[in-house]
Amino acid sequence: MELTRSLVESEARDYREREPLYAVERENLETLPTAFASGEYGRRDAAWVVRWYYRRFLGDFPDAERRTAEEAFWDTDFEAVRSAIADAVDADGAATGLESLTDLEAVDVSVASGFLMFVDPDAYVVVGPREWATLCEAGELAEPYPDLPTIGEYETYLERCRALVDRFDCDLWTLYRALWRLSK
Repeated sequence: MELTRSLVESEARDYREREPLYAVERENLETLPTAFASGEYGRRDAAWVVRWYYRRFLGDFPDAERRTAEEAFWDTDFEAVRSAIADAVDADGAATGLESLTDLEAVDVSVASGFLMFVDPDAYVVVGPREWATLCEAGELAEPYPDLPTIGEYETYLERCRALVDRFDCDLWTLYRALWRLSK
């Protein structure tokens, strides 16, 4: 498969029209960055990102594992969550933001990348097996999705995504939506 601007635009449009989480994602991409930057958010807002990360798979992610992660995050001290998100907001790069977030219970690099996307959607995009596999199939990444991505692997993925965004003159969320649709 070859990624092209027209393919990315078409698939992103299909995502908007067909994916059931589109409206709530768009709303949270509009509100959470400001809320996270100002500190005007509650536990539910932060927990929503963890729930979204797993539930976007619409049942394809093992339910027991999803519930365990969601409950563990919910039980995490909220001041630690607030501190990690504040560090991510103030971070000078993905590595710094990911490091603070992955110190939280049930937040690995993949889930932390979801937080970064909702902290600054112009600079970050979530990583997961579907998006990664699409980039591999298109020849944009050489290695298959790692069991537990490292910060370095996320940064490689993010660099590739940013290069594609520049090539296709789109934003990261548009690219994410296209990669998600193409992975089906």
